[in-house]
Amino acid sequence: MQDIRLKVNSKFVNKYRSGFPLILTDAILNQKDLKEEGTVVNLVDEKNKFIAKGYYGRQNKGYGWVLSKNEHEKFDKNFFKNKIIAALNRREDFFADEDTNAFRVFNGEGDGVGGITIDYFDGYYLINWYSKGIYSFRKAILDALQESVEYKGIYQKKRFDAKGQYLEDDDFVAGERGEFPLIVKENGVQFAVYLNEGAMVGVFLDQREVRKTIRDKYAKGTNMLNTFSYTGAFSVFAALGGATKTTSVDLANRSKPKTIEQLSLNGIDYEAQDIIVEDVFKYYKYAVRKNLKFDLVVLDPPSFARSKKVVFSAEKDYTKLLKETIAITEDNGVIVASTNSSAFGMSKFKGFIQKAFQETGHKYQILEQFTLPNDFRTVKEYPEGNYLKVVFVKKVV
Repeated sequence: MQDIRLKVNSKFVNKYRSGFPLILTDAILNQKDLKEEGTVVNLVDEKNKFIAKGYYGRQNKGYGWVLSKNEHEKFDKNFFKNKIIAALNRREDFFADEDTNAFRVFNGEGDGVGGITIDYFDGYYLINWYSKGIYSFRKAILDALQESVEYKGIYQKKRFDAKGQYLEDDDFVAGERGEFPLIVKENGVQFAVYLNEGAMVGVFLDQREVRKTIRDKYAKGTNMLNTFSYTGAFSVFAALGGATKTTSVDLANRSKPKTIEQLSLNGIDYEAQDIIVEDVFKYYKYAVRKNLKFDLVVLDPPSFARSKKVVFSAEKDYTKLLKETIAITEDNGVIVASTNSSAFGMSKFKGFIQKAFQETGHKYQILEQFTLPNDFRTVKEYPEGNYLKVVFVKKVV
């Protein structure tokens, strides 16, 4: 395939010269020249002067990623190997940590190659491919990874169908097949993960520091509610931190057996906890009717969700959801307000929090806040890449 020259709209030129990595749809004047994903593209200004080099790969964010400022760069095995080794070196502290053996080793554009992430689970590597474009470099990237690490096995997730969803497949790639569940550790706590069961493996690694903070500083003696609880990871950490009781609520049927599994793995009596399969929005109405109140609430909805009756978008609906959360939070209780939406930044998110408390007539205090942990490396030229925003908020009397 021959490289294609993409003309950049003049108002975007400085953005790319200063290191912005995402090839935006609006920035390209000759989109019609883009045919086959995986094509190497040279960004040029309107006078045909070279700006940067990348690849064409459609995902919901844009048309591909810039990988180099060098016009003569070849995106071959050695190119990817250099990026992978640099990423591994940045994470030496994680590999040396005896209490944690599940973390991210390569975070897309943060480590120099947008469209791909690689996670580590106790000797197993999991690659997420986010476009057909990056997947077309699969052989070079796999060879580079296999030459750079010792591994038990390598798995992959293809996440590039038309809607950006996961493509069902046998996800095993190389090495030995894992025996699942694979038991990994995070800050001394055990998690069961499945690298062979759909897009999600059982734990969101980006919330590691938040879970530890809940366990070490906020859980003791609390009645804790975990909404959109998935496999109950926050509940596990709260219980281990001395919560008197946890309540986990999630709409997915699989959330109950998965939560039981995670609690049991850590020696927690799951029958002493509440695990409820229900729409969170419906559960809130029930909690108000029954006058239930919680000392600690984790509010971590997906950035977009659709159930039979509710369509939820974090950007539009977070304030309303937070108001309902405030209503079932005890005075002086703590809400862990979290979102993984890249559509807005921390200051706008704090604006949602301020508005929710103002409209419910309550005072609040921000206790601490988190963004992505160090293994989820980001670059300052692309702030949208630092999508995670978590604020610990106290409902002040």
